[in-house]
Amino acid sequence: MTMSRQWVIGIVFVVVVTAVLICLQYPKLDMFLMKEEKLSLFEIENANEIAQKLTEKSIELGHCERKLESNKNIIGRKAALQVLTPWLAPIIWDGIYDLNVLNDQFKDKTIGLFVFAVKKYIRFLGPFLESAERYFMVGHKVRYYVFTDKVAEVQKPKLAEKRVLSLMEVTADQRWQDVSMRRMQVLTNLTREQLPQEIDYLVCADVDMVFGDHVGVEILGDRVATIHPGYFLVEPHSFSYERRQISEAFIPYGHGDFYYMAAFYGGTVEEIYKLSTACQNGIVADKKKNIEAVWQEESHLNKYMAYNKPTKVLSPEYIWDTDLPNGDMIKRKRFLAVHKNHAEIRNRRDLIDTD
Repeated sequence: MTMSRQWVIGIVFVVVVTAVLICLQYPKLDMFLMKEEKLSLFEIENANEIAQKLTEKSIELGHCERKLESNKNIIGRKAALQVLTPWLAPIIWDGIYDLNVLNDQFKDKTIGLFVFAVKKYIRFLGPFLESAERYFMVGHKVRYYVFTDKVAEVQKPKLAEKRVLSLMEVTADQRWQDVSMRRMQVLTNLTREQLPQEIDYLVCADVDMVFGDHVGVEILGDRVATIHPGYFLVEPHSFSYERRQISEAFIPYGHGDFYYMAAFYGGTVEEIYKLSTACQNGIVADKKKNIEAVWQEESHLNKYMAYNKPTKVLSPEYIWDTDLPNGDMIKRKRFLAVHKNHAEIRNRRDLIDTD
């Protein structure tokens, strides 16, 4: 019994001493782990800082590259090659934004894409939608709003998750100019009555185009316009503004910053409602005077943007035609004009044909 008791006491003593030694060493172990944790945090922060600096340098390099390109025997205005407008709105070129940050910022937003496809223009709708599924707002919630006079002829593409196609019937006007201007009337009604409950941002596009590269949330803003690719190196006095004072789209010489193309613009639902209402009112007022702006809705859009500055301007990357000169300056051609026979699509017989 005595020997057994001594063994028990000895074992207990060893256990207690071991526990004490572990406790004495624990603070040192804890401090070591804390140092390792701090080191890891430092490494992460340092890596993030390096990544941020690399992003900034890539932006600077891209800007320098555009400047160098602009000096290669190119005579023209350089304002569109900058990354900021005179009123400090960003001009979106490739590489001036962090897409990961923007994707996170807009992850809960729904974007609408508005397009007209009437008469023979219905032939462009399939390629337009298919290319949009490949390149437009990939990974985000998207609602397509397609207006057409040939609903039964629309072949619906396979849509990715969180993407919806809405087909809406509209009467086709006889003249293509009237079709062009009617979009503002439809857009005004749509943004006033339906869209405020469905989407956060709306992008308006021509159907005779295709997406050829990434177009994502970097284009979103309150009021967004795209620089016309045929005028991005042109001096303002040569812009194709409406110069007749009798028109509501009149812009006098000395006014206006860029010439914008009506084939691609956007903004919040509220801002698009304001824009389309102003343009529609101008179109109606001109009709009462029996006149028509030189480039229909595009003239009225430029008038509105001249005095209601865009909060974001898209570079010619976001509208391009491969027949235009200076294509080497446009590294990423994101939204491309489809080559077509305008005379065939807009011919007189087709315009009065009701089938």
